[in-house]
Amino acid sequence: MVYCQKCGTQNDDDAEFCKKCSNSLTTTVKAPKKRNDQCDEECAVGERSPWSKFFWGIILILFGLWIVFSVVIPNTSLADDLPSWIVNFEFWWLIGLIVAVAIIMTGIRIMIRK
Repeated sequence: MVYCQKCGTQNDDDAEFCKKCSNSLTTTVKAPKKRNDQCDEECAVGERSPWSKFFWGIILILFGLWIVFSVVIPNTSLADDLPSWIVNFEFWWLIGLIVAVAIIMTGIRIMIRK
């Protein structure tokens, strides 16, 4: 016996349509799309690049260095023993550069994808 997927009625094995609601009993149900397939269709930038982990790793390392040079070193006794360029190193331009490169890379990926 075959059961209708729409109404649950029991039908004969050789039936092509449900005897109660006339729903087709021979059509196959589409499998749900995988996450990557959905992302390719729905996401603006598509699937993640293998370089994205590397890129975000570099950003986190630079952010950590910025904290060390901006907060930790100037407020410790190490500041007297280190050269002045290390103590007074400015990271602000580097943060702006990273944000600009990230925006440019995203724009290029969107243009290439569409």
